[in-house]
Amino acid sequence: MAFEGLSDRLQEVFRKLRGKGKITEEDVKMAMREVRLALLEADVNYKVVKDFVANVSQRAIGHDVLQSVTPGQQVIKIVHDEMTRLMGEAENKLTMAPKPPTVFMVVGLQGAGKTTTVAKLAKSLIKQGRRPLLVACDVYRPAAIKQLQVLGEQVGVPVFSMGQGNPVDIAPASLEFANANNRDVVIIDTAGRLHINQELMDELADIKDRVKPQEVLLVVDAMTGQDAVNVAEAFNNELALTGVILTKLDGDTRGGAALSVKAVTGCPIKLVGMGEKLDALEVFHPDRMASRILGMGDILTLVEKAQDKFDQSQAREMERKIRQQEFTLDDFLQQMQQVRSMGPLEDLLGMIPGMGKHVRSMQGEIDERELSHVEAIIKSMTPAERRNPQILNGSRKKRVARGSGTRVQDVNRLLKQFEDARKLMKQLTDLTGKKGKRAGFPNLKLPF
Repeated sequence: MAFEGLSDRLQEVFRKLRGKGKITEEDVKMAMREVRLALLEADVNYKVVKDFVANVSQRAIGHDVLQSVTPGQQVIKIVHDEMTRLMGEAENKLTMAPKPPTVFMVVGLQGAGKTTTVAKLAKSLIKQGRRPLLVACDVYRPAAIKQLQVLGEQVGVPVFSMGQGNPVDIAPASLEFANANNRDVVIIDTAGRLHINQELMDELADIKDRVKPQEVLLVVDAMTGQDAVNVAEAFNNELALTGVILTKLDGDTRGGAALSVKAVTGCPIKLVGMGEKLDALEVFHPDRMASRILGMGDILTLVEKAQDKFDQSQAREMERKIRQQEFTLDDFLQQMQQVRSMGPLEDLLGMIPGMGKHVRSMQGEIDERELSHVEAIIKSMTPAERRNPQILNGSRKKRVARGSGTRVQDVNRLLKQFEDARKLMKQLTDLTGKKGKRAGFPNLKLPF
């Protein structure tokens, strides 16, 4: 999970502070020493750490905090506020040109996930009602053009290519194509290198001069820590970046890049990659990320994920079925698949306040393969059995177990969990109904 090591260290520091009814200036200094070590171990830029600790210490040693009824909570709030400020205060959305097509120039080194991020960005723009065009300007890396064409096909976006031509000519030609084909956003996938060199920068600068992009976005691998910050600084000096996209933020990253990029370069982090799927690109919210790092969860992002994946008409129909006790194994499977489409269960549970540490202690218990087994069991049943599980006798259960590659005990466990979930959801909908509130999408007790 992202920021796991840093999050654990900081939570331990603040646990000690919360345990004190009153804190002294010396308590704050000791806590800040541990915070400094935690940030440095997370590969945060040294100067950033120094300024951050100084700012927090100055505010935390103030009279209002030391004399507060809950001084530990006050210090945590100060750290949260300073961490949010460090990462950019508020979200920075992509801007659109007043006259289409809007040009996004995407740059970065090889291996950072630039081409995949270009496709993710296109898919995200489609959801917003835009009509993007991908442009293949990486003419040096073997199969780079083919990769972009395959990704473009997967997200349903055309790719403009002129083969192995000159990228400085390909980019402006793509704008003419976009105008002729009613494409309002042009995303240019530029060439990368294994390391920064002047030849690369000169070519990128020439492309920028020719197409006048609305955004120059640098893609960097969050798992490279301080190296990502150095790369961002070098690109920014040459190209005057408008934003950064951090990839692989769902990996076991220490957090140095996310906490340092904005402070060192002045470039805001605009988007983050949270997985390999082409819809795993999210707007970066500094305040929400600070909450995640400090173990406070991220309910707003969880709600947004649910709203994006759950259809409201289906939710109302599901509520009706639960109230009238018509909820079937097919519905159970549909809900499970919708929850899984929101992302890894560990990540989702980690967004619930106070759950982060518990999720990490449950590692090994949360096994996504178990959900695949559940899906296989239900799909091995006949339509009649899914509608009415009560008809599943011993011989039927053996057939289902064989068909799904599981055991009869697994089938029995699923049936019990399904029945428990159905009763729980009926109770929840009845309870909210009595209060005069519509239940909305019911909670699902997942079988893992």
